[in-house]
Amino acid sequence: MDKRKLNWITMAFVVLTVLLVGLMLSHTLRRTSRVVLPEALPPVEENSGEAAENNTLTVVEITTDTVQTAIATLNRLENYTRTVQVELLWSGGSGTYQTTVSARDNLVRMDRAMMDGQTRHTITDGERTYIWYNDEREYVEVPAGVISVDHEQSIPTYEEILALPVESIAQADFRGVAGQRCIYVETTQDKSGYVLRYWVSVESGLLVAAEKLQDDTTVYRMVAMDVSETEPDAALFQLPNGKALL
Repeated sequence: MDKRKLNWITMAFVVLTVLLVGLMLSHTLRRTSRVVLPEALPPVEENSGEAAENNTLTVVEITTDTVQTAIATLNRLENYTRTVQVELLWSGGSGTYQTTVSARDNLVRMDRAMMDGQTRHTITDGERTYIWYNDEREYVEVPAGVISVDHEQSIPTYEEILALPVESIAQADFRGVAGQRCIYVETTQDKSGYVLRYWVSVESGLLVAAEKLQDDTTVYRMVAMDVSETEPDAALFQLPNGKALL
């Protein structure tokens, strides 16, 4: 692929990513979702024996007043692999895609199966991002800028919960989802009718599920329940020209 064309595609994707994240967090999308959240168990009593065995956080009662403090104590896994499924929904249609995420030693690689049939490969250290498509040997290197790892995956950054006014949190508790103990947070409906729901794993510190609703209609859904804590192969963090980043 011609490098000028690759640059153009990359810039277009960056703009699209920012727009999609903007839509996801503040604008319009709707219809029935094909990405299905695992069935959630009822809120867990924090003083139960089961809760005490699973994590030290369970000694803290999770409420709308304490959930921000609890989330602030979590640490994300540094080495892992998982697949993130995202569906965007709008009036008359929807689009679904998957991104395989591999993290190791402050590097994150993302391989996204795009809706047009291409595969977009990205490796970032948070400061520099390397991007290429399919099996091409050409790649571009750009400053990461405002495009975070979460933005690259088109998922909300759950740390934004920490910045919410307490009165913007409608509900918070511990919930079991697909065998994982999660901190659940639901925001109050904003002026545009939007509500955000987050499920954050206590074990991995990762956002494992999220939904966005507008007037009780799902417009965004994300699921990434399974995570492997095995250290990803160093070969994954090699650029198309053979340059190793590890």
